[in-house]
Amino acid sequence: MFTVIRNKFVFLLTLFMFINTANAANRILIPASPSVAAKSFILLDFNSGKVLAEKNADVKLAPASLTKIMTVYVIFRELKSGHLTLDEKVTISKKAWRTPGSRMFVEVNKKVAVEDLLKGVIIQSGNDASVALAEHVAGDEATFAALMNQHAERLGMQSTSFENSMGLPSKSHFTTARDLAKLTVALIKEFPDYYKWDSQKEFTFNKITQPNRNKLLWRDKSVDGVKTGYTEEAGYCMVASAKREQMRLISVVMGTSSANARANESQTLLNYGFRFFETHRLYKGHEAVNDVKVWKGEGKKLPVGLVDDLYVTIPRKHYSDLKAEINIDKKVVAPITKGDNLGLVNVSLAGEVIINQPLVALESVEEGGIMQRLYDEAMLLLE
Repeated sequence: MFTVIRNKFVFLLTLFMFINTANAANRILIPASPSVAAKSFILLDFNSGKVLAEKNADVKLAPASLTKIMTVYVIFRELKSGHLTLDEKVTISKKAWRTPGSRMFVEVNKKVAVEDLLKGVIIQSGNDASVALAEHVAGDEATFAALMNQHAERLGMQSTSFENSMGLPSKSHFTTARDLAKLTVALIKEFPDYYKWDSQKEFTFNKITQPNRNKLLWRDKSVDGVKTGYTEEAGYCMVASAKREQMRLISVVMGTSSANARANESQTLLNYGFRFFETHRLYKGHEAVNDVKVWKGEGKKLPVGLVDDLYVTIPRKHYSDLKAEINIDKKVVAPITKGDNLGLVNVSLAGEVIINQPLVALESVEEGGIMQRLYDEAMLLLE
């Protein structure tokens, strides 16, 4: 009898240990984000928007030449709208020529193509080129700064205020690491063809060749942008973007101690993100996820899907642990307008919901004829 009880005890203990071991094996373990020697930083995934690491990301700080990301964004918008062309000539003003700090070395009253000035801003970080473009687009720099702030508001950069186009210090000129990350995502998504200039390592203008100050372009072949900045008040700052396979990450570091430090800290963040996380597109926007039965309509079936692509960023090697649950309204009654919310997709990882997105009608369905409506009304009573 004692032997039987002991065997049962050993069996239960072994089973308990097995379950615990299995649970431990399935436990998702991610190390804490690395220590980064910066006043503020953020690391996020470009496609999913998931923040992978941050510190003081909402603290308002002087952005120095990171300001020029918005300057370039505004010019790209003007090009896309047809208000500006790349070969359009810009007359250099005395104010632009006199602007202190880093420069492209444009000359007063000379006419310079918009494309050259853009490269002077992006690659050489030319303050003179920034002012020249601002004056050409808006008449003066103050008006251009107002335009920058309008775009900042539209992009949801809630803690940002610009007073100039190049980032020289001012009490009312500030932004945050989080806002800069939002801006960078918008820049790359909206203007992939122009964004290629961010990876150019040098640019020659007026027989003067200057290198891109982004040291990571030489150190890491996956890095293809974005901008560096420095003033005594701001310290050394950098926004970096890198793409490895199908995953793109954006890092922002503000207030580091040197040009090497900003590159090293940015590299540390990017390596952490790529090493421990992976991003997947689960659903494509505007493609049918499922069909739903429509009552009292001209059509009986209606495709439903998502407005935009649905990406998730998860710990590496846990893709098989993802589960998607589709919940669709049981009684969908016409008329239905394209874009109407008809359900929800819940995506969970290890039993915890990590994201949900609405399912919308991908087509419109008009109300059916009187006989169809009466018939469906009767059938609904039996449901």
